[in-house]
Amino acid sequence: MNRCFPPATRRRLLALAGAGLCTLATLAQAQNAPRTFPASALRGTLVVTQPPVIAIDGKPAQLSPGARIKGSDNLLVLSSAIVGKELLVNYTVESHGMVHDVWILTEAEAAEKRKRAGQ
Repeated sequence: MNRCFPPATRRRLLALAGAGLCTLATLAQAQNAPRTFPASALRGTLVVTQPPVIAIDGKPAQLSPGARIKGSDNLLVLSSAIVGKELLVNYTVESHGMVHDVWILTEAEAAEKRKRAGQ
């Protein structure tokens, strides 16, 4: 019984493995790229009290349906994972006044000046 892959199958597997390694390298480089925020993004201190209820700079607010919270590594963060933590963020507000996009800031991003709500 032949347990080896035929040559054509081996070539396909090697090609897939190579494509996978290229994809991983690209993703690693993308994580080091500086993030750009929309001009409408505001700066604030976020505390998730009981999802979707939050507080921005001590004022009650709510996350919109489909809201996205991105961590400092630009990966999605569940609101339930950061309950009670006080985080410096940039955020956008949608047309109904709910917070829609949130970016948890790195130290370098936090050093940049950004408009706060009410200013």
